[in-house]
Amino acid sequence: MKIYMPIAFFVLISLHCRGTDNEKNIKAEIKHVTVYPDRAQLTHETAVDIPAGKTILKLSGLSPYIDARSVQVKGFGNFTILSVNHQNNYLLNLEESPEIKGIRSQIEALQLKVEDEKAAITVLKEKEAFLTANRAILIKETTYSIEQMKGIMELYTNNMEQVTTSVLRKNRLIRDYEKQITALQKQISDKTGKQQLPSGEIYVAVTSEKQVAGKLSFAYVVSNAAWYPSYDIRVDNIAGPVNIFYKANLFQNTGVQWKDVKLSFSNANPWIAGDVPELYPWYIDYFYPVPVVRARGVTSAPRRQDVQEMAADMALNEPEMAKAAEASPVFVQKQIGETAITFDVAVPYTIASDGKVQTIEIQRTSAPAEYKYVTVPKLSPLAYLTGNITNWAELSLQSGEATLYFENTFVGKSTINVNQLSDTLTLSLGTDNSILVKREKRKDFTSRRVLGANKTETFSFLITIRNNKTSAVRITLQDQLPVSSNSGITVEAVELSGGNYNSQTGKVIWDYEIKPQETKQTILTYSVRYPKDRTVILD
Repeated sequence: MKIYMPIAFFVLISLHCRGTDNEKNIKAEIKHVTVYPDRAQLTHETAVDIPAGKTILKLSGLSPYIDARSVQVKGFGNFTILSVNHQNNYLLNLEESPEIKGIRSQIEALQLKVEDEKAAITVLKEKEAFLTANRAILIKETTYSIEQMKGIMELYTNNMEQVTTSVLRKNRLIRDYEKQITALQKQISDKTGKQQLPSGEIYVAVTSEKQVAGKLSFAYVVSNAAWYPSYDIRVDNIAGPVNIFYKANLFQNTGVQWKDVKLSFSNANPWIAGDVPELYPWYIDYFYPVPVVRARGVTSAPRRQDVQEMAADMALNEPEMAKAAEASPVFVQKQIGETAITFDVAVPYTIASDGKVQTIEIQRTSAPAEYKYVTVPKLSPLAYLTGNITNWAELSLQSGEATLYFENTFVGKSTINVNQLSDTLTLSLGTDNSILVKREKRKDFTSRRVLGANKTETFSFLITIRNNKTSAVRITLQDQLPVSSNSGITVEAVELSGGNYNSQTGKVIWDYEIKPQETKQTILTYSVRYPKDRTVILD
């Protein structure tokens, strides 16, 4: 006969067995946090007195999002670490954040005010009852003159009016306090959720021949924390360098506040497998289409069983799929390692566990740049200023959003893309309204004619660029010709005004230097020939 015992029984046995050793609660403050693009490593340090014999040291109040495989404990002193274990204690919730505690304090203060007002209303109601009772007695058992009666009625009326007004005012205050309490309670509910988080715990079993004083260092990786880069790019004028302000945008929702910790930002991805991928044989074979069964003139779909069997056979010949890899400032020291770059921030920070982004500047640098305007009038009648930086890898940048400032004026948003193999990094610095660009069709040179079995369409455009700036500018003009993907369609460049034509991509590029107040005109003419009985969309 099988005997089933509840899980709680085994928990009690485990706790009893653990209780046979000397268990000691310890506290260890977070000293350092290294933030990665998708998690963070926390380091705690503490001094501890270890008694003689075997002792279990318990560090609690930790984040419930700890990766148990990442837990490391180092001991310094004349003792031995026997084992390290990690668990989440669902019977003990994490300590509330200072923000939540502050809200609860506000609620308690408002509840005391409500109690005070209700007590005052009770006293006023007693006064009202006293006045009402004495009024009946005085009128019934005493004879008054008219003047005396007026005085009594005036005294009674004034007192009753005061009592009634006071009660009304206090009831309004109570309603106002209760609304505030409800709002604050909703705020707590939104921040804590329906259920509070469990407490993470690390148990360290140590042994010592005698009582000693030692130190312990705890390190582990948690999820729900990350950072991503952003930039402020400032250009005072096109004769000066590009000023790049590198910022780290940090957020964490680990359930534990990081109080006065030293921060480091790393671009490493330690959770991605470090094993070199292995190439397996790549088997290929002829493709055999699924046979089509026709019955009574109707084409039927293949049976589910047949499809499943074919899929299983094809799976044997497919290569094994690789697993997808999981994306005056403070003094910051940059450390360049073999595989990662780390920025160590010198000033301690306090980061609340609320998921809000906190921005920290980690690098400020200037780089010489070659400035050039780029315009693509087929798509946009604007001229875009670009800065080309050589040897950009030395700046330790990452891909991210950039805010652009030109001549101390905000000009827009852009992105820095460092995922390129070129030695030159091109930064888009926004548009310049001082350069006018216009692309218009030359109707007199645009035609459509049929000759024999073919039809030929000719298109011609006039592109005008005017420099209204007080200095000369270098500008790259880009346009394109269509690219034929069919032998029956022929594209011919008729006139390109000296542009550099790439027949593989169809792109045409002109590089100009335009003087102040100068206008430059470019002619682009091409023709497309194709069979007259076919249709080709060219507009």
